[in-house]
Amino acid sequence: MRTTFQAVAAVFTMAVVVAGGRADDEKVPLDKLPKVVVDAVKAKFPKAELKEAEQEKEDGKTKYEVTIKDGENKIDVDVTEDGTITGYEKGIDLKNLPKAVSDAAAAKHPKGTAKSAEAVYSVKDGKDTLAYYEVMVELDGKKHEVEVLPDGKLKPEAKKEEKK
Repeated sequence: MRTTFQAVAAVFTMAVVVAGGRADDEKVPLDKLPKVVVDAVKAKFPKAELKEAEQEKEDGKTKYEVTIKDGENKIDVDVTEDGTITGYEKGIDLKNLPKAVSDAAAAKHPKGTAKSAEAVYSVKDGKDTLAYYEVMVELDGKKHEVEVLPDGKLKPEAKKEEKK
């Protein structure tokens, strides 16, 4: 019995250690966000209303995802703890997706139904670049995220997942 307990304790300890290496998201009240993070988001999106925020620690670094409402658009903004915006995801209407992107998502899940889409931008040296689109497709009651490059090709990581 003691050996069984030790084995269970060892497995539990390993699970905790492995889980400790992953990123953990934690909700952050808006009034507790660092001023530098709030200022960066407001500078980039001056008319936006901050809705919610999460803090993530990964590899010893703290990052924030701040959800805002800018007009009719919901946007998730990624910000480092020093106030650098590294990217954002902007909700877009399905009818505004480029045809090549819609076609690629439909080809990936031909029997599915596209439910929503986001344009994903990377920000480097203050310059915004459309990196790819995320299209949420529902199939058999399950949601599948399809990542498509602006030219209609599947994002390379998405191709790897498809092969598995």
